[in-house]
Amino acid sequence: MKILVTGGKGQLGCEINKLSSNYNFDWLFSDSNIFDLSDLKNISVFLDKCNPDIIINCSAYTSVDNAEYDFETANTINHKSVELISKWSYGNKCKLIHISTDYVYDGTSLIPVEEDTQANPVNNYGKTKLFGDIACLKNNPSSIIIRTAWLYSSFGNNFVKKMINLMKSKSKLNVINDQFGSPTFAADLAEVVLQIINANIWKPGVYHYTNFGKVSWFDFANDIKSIYGFNTIINSISSQKYFIKTKRPKYSLLDNSKIKNTFDINQICYLDSLRKCIEILQNES
Repeated sequence: MKILVTGGKGQLGCEINKLSSNYNFDWLFSDSNIFDLSDLKNISVFLDKCNPDIIINCSAYTSVDNAEYDFETANTINHKSVELISKWSYGNKCKLIHISTDYVYDGTSLIPVEEDTQANPVNNYGKTKLFGDIACLKNNPSSIIIRTAWLYSSFGNNFVKKMINLMKSKSKLNVINDQFGSPTFAADLAEVVLQIINANIWKPGVYHYTNFGKVSWFDFANDIKSIYGFNTIINSISSQKYFIKTKRPKYSLLDNSKIKNTFDINQICYLDSLRKCIEILQNES
């Protein structure tokens, strides 16, 4: 069985790659140099050549701020390419797992968001991701969409690595205290994706997966500080006082009940996973 992983050099793609040797599949990890999703005319050509049995679409245009000014590029990668990949996968009886985001919701909920909650993105990144989700389900009703939130890893650029670098060089930091979510270790999400592929059942639809726990960015920064062993002073500030170019959801907790019950998934506490990630980063430094 051949599995194509798009976005192979991103956080999730790298974590899947790290685990791939444990699974007896024929793996192909692509990045924009191998499979450029902005080149829409080449998508079906590339897929015809490699002819995968399963596609894990981790690739995305993730720059939230830049998407406000470059909607066309974000929409091409997050929506139009997904439309073509889902059409190809359906026509070629190829299973598709598409990775999406909490940004499709508006962040006004006061309880963890379920999959059937009305989507209402507050920025262009969220809009383009939602368009991609809709196209995916329309063109390949057999696809699985996994929406996640606050993803981090020892690979790539993310909040954990940014905070560590800042705490190494600064004695004081200001961090937002009124946006809430569940920090999610990409290695845990990679395990979930592989568990689904390896399961005896394939149940299409939209699912949520995050680590367990509710924190603000301020709380998250303090947990990083404590686990790593920094002495940095972290000041708590509201998002109104912190210059943010683009509006973001204030509440990003996702209800994980559906994926846990359907695929017997274990939702891991975010602090346990954060310790693992920081240990990896400390060993690498």
